[in-house]
Amino acid sequence: MTDKSNVTALIPARLAATRLPDKPLIDICGKPMIQWVWERACGVHGVDRVAICTPDESIFQAAGAFGAEAVMTSHLHRSGTDRLAEAATTLGLADDDIVVNIQGDEPLIDPKAVESVIELLQNDPELKMSSLCCPCPPIDMDNPDCVKVVTALNGDALYFSRSRIPYLRRDSSVVTYQHAGLYSYRVAFLKHYSSLKPTPLEQTESLEQLRVLENGFKIRMAVTDRSPIGVDTLEDLERVRAILGE
Repeated sequence: MTDKSNVTALIPARLAATRLPDKPLIDICGKPMIQWVWERACGVHGVDRVAICTPDESIFQAAGAFGAEAVMTSHLHRSGTDRLAEAATTLGLADDDIVVNIQGDEPLIDPKAVESVIELLQNDPELKMSSLCCPCPPIDMDNPDCVKVVTALNGDALYFSRSRIPYLRRDSSVVTYQHAGLYSYRVAFLKHYSSLKPTPLEQTESLEQLRVLENGFKIRMAVTDRSPIGVDTLEDLERVRAILGE
C-alpha cells in the first residue's frame, strides 16, 4: 500500500547562531544561503509545498523577496521540532499529511536523500517518523559532535549516541552509521512529539530524537552514501562557496 498523503517540506531558519551570526542570510555566490536550501527543497520529487519557518522578520522578508512561502513562528521554542509543529498548525496541515524537516544550513542537500526519507512513510501508513543515516567516516568515529545510530534488521533505530556504537569488541563487517539530521513526520505525530516532556536519555546525550525512542515510538532510517554538508563554520562556508561556484 502506498500512502497518498500531501507532503510539505518545512525549512526552519533563525538568525541566532553562535558561530556564524545571521547564517541563513549569508551570501553564497549571489544568493542568501536559505534560498539555496529552498531551491533544493523545491526540487524534491513528490513534495507538494515548501515553506520557510522563522522567528526573524529579516528572514521572512528575504524569503518573500525570492518568492518563497514563509511562516513567522515564536522566538520561545525550545527546539526545532516545536517550531515545525507551530508552522504545521499555522499552515493548516492535515493530521495525516507528511512533513519533512530540511535544515536551513544545508545548501547542498541532495533531493534524492530527502525523497528516500519521505518514501519510508509513504510505503508504510502505520509509520509515524523517519530519518537518514550514512556510513560514518573513520575520522569521526569518536567525535561526540558526530551522532551515531544503530538499527534493527528492518531499519528501525535502536539507539542514537554521541559515543561510538556499536563497540567493536572483535573485527566485524558491521558498518558504523552516522545520523544525518533529516526527519520526516506525520503531522499528528509531530504535534504529539512536540508536546512530550524531555526524557532522561535525551537529556543525558543532548539528543532530542531519543525522546521518540524512550516513549516507545519508532524512527525508521533511510541510508545514503554520505552526510549532507552543513554550514556551521567559516571553513564550511568557504567549502560550500567553492562547490556552488564551480
